[in-house]
Amino acid sequence: MKHDLLHDPLGVVNVGLEMFTDSVARAGAPLAHLDWRPVGDGDPQLAWAAAQLAGDPDDPRSPGARVDRANELAVERMLAARPVLVDVALRADEIWPELWAGGKRTLTHAGAPIPWARMCDPMKGTLIGAMLYEGWAATPEEAADRLARGEVAFLPNHDVRAVGPMSGAISPSMPVFVVRNATHGNMAYTNFSEGIGRVLRFGAYGPDVIERLKWIAGALAPALKTALAGLPDGVDLKAIQSQALLMGDEVHSRNAAATALFHMAIGGALAGSGFDRARARAALDFVAATSQFFLNLSMVASKAIMDATHGVEHSSIVTAIARNGVTTAIRVSGLGARWFEAPSDMPVGLFFPGFTQQDANADLGDSAICETAGYGGQALAASPALVQLVGGSVAQAVDYSREMYHVTWTRNPVMSLPNLEFAGGPAGIDVRKVVDTGIRPVVTTGIAHRQAGIGQIGAGIVRAPMACFTQATLALAQSLGVAA
Repeated sequence: MKHDLLHDPLGVVNVGLEMFTDSVARAGAPLAHLDWRPVGDGDPQLAWAAAQLAGDPDDPRSPGARVDRANELAVERMLAARPVLVDVALRADEIWPELWAGGKRTLTHAGAPIPWARMCDPMKGTLIGAMLYEGWAATPEEAADRLARGEVAFLPNHDVRAVGPMSGAISPSMPVFVVRNATHGNMAYTNFSEGIGRVLRFGAYGPDVIERLKWIAGALAPALKTALAGLPDGVDLKAIQSQALLMGDEVHSRNAAATALFHMAIGGALAGSGFDRARARAALDFVAATSQFFLNLSMVASKAIMDATHGVEHSSIVTAIARNGVTTAIRVSGLGARWFEAPSDMPVGLFFPGFTQQDANADLGDSAICETAGYGGQALAASPALVQLVGGSVAQAVDYSREMYHVTWTRNPVMSLPNLEFAGGPAGIDVRKVVDTGIRPVVTTGIAHRQAGIGQIGAGIVRAPMACFTQATLALAQSLGVAA
């Protein structure tokens, strides 16, 4: 808009610190604030590394241009991936002999590796529950003692091509979903959703929790395995994710539409099978009544997508964000299996009656794999209904997705966001852009009570720590021979 310099009042654009805006606002002058911050939070070494890694179209041999070419390949693999649910393994140790490596009992968990002594209380509660489920201990006290004495080994889910929500524990006799990326051939796995509230993944381990897990293993898993046997092409999980975005899910913290679509996909096959009718009805009723049932499937679909994206030399695309309740860690496509860790932030959101922010544990779970694939916080604009659960407004949800365009490599054409005029969702978090802009990726998440045995107490929003991205940027610069 053209301004009349003789008659319009003078306006002010403030850059950076907001402290200078107060006097201008009091004077009534037109004011615009630009939330700018120096690259790398003012760290000259980091800023120089980021500058060296920036793409230079005039010099195809520059480090930044090499990263750009690698990112094009990585994101091409990301967009082409097609995760398909093909089977249910009735026991996890059918898939992973690692769970008995060296004859030692092993449990998996969410996030980067962490010893028992450093684990948060909810994760300890989950592992205690897994011990009780397996019959490796008769009481919670005995289970905790055995775990503290090192009688059980721990293995991050990501190291066995798996993901699990919140504490994420998978034990040898638990059933797991089996997903194949039809485009690239890689496999991925996850456990079953238990619903919400007092559940194992949030650190609860009472008799009700164990009984539900036994029912899932003995009734639900065989039913879904039978349904999948009647679907020779499996269930296209990416197609469900894409459709659910048009129906109000962001396919991380809200999965009501995706769960309904999955129910439709398997219902006919199970009903037409020879599976016991009463048990089939119970299985379908459980899925229908568990609006978050698709969460685990969205996670494993995202894992299959991002594992295909991983391993592209020099790529700066984030292929995993994982939290163990103490640290948040990321993996980067061009930097191998290394985790870049920093202390987890505290989720902020809405709490169930009787609980407050003081009761919350720090950010927890493998479910931020959804954000790396473009769902969850990246796609929050698709889910106005979710803001009622996590706090905030519809406008804020839209702004989150808009903000994420600044830290991602491309837009995903199959992730259409209705509230952004059906634009493709932001896809491919680039560590360079995170450091350059100072914008941390947004994650939608459940909130666990900080004490074991209680379970879920709310849901909210959290951001991945900047230190993860600064470490990764410096490591990428070093790998390319860039002097920081």
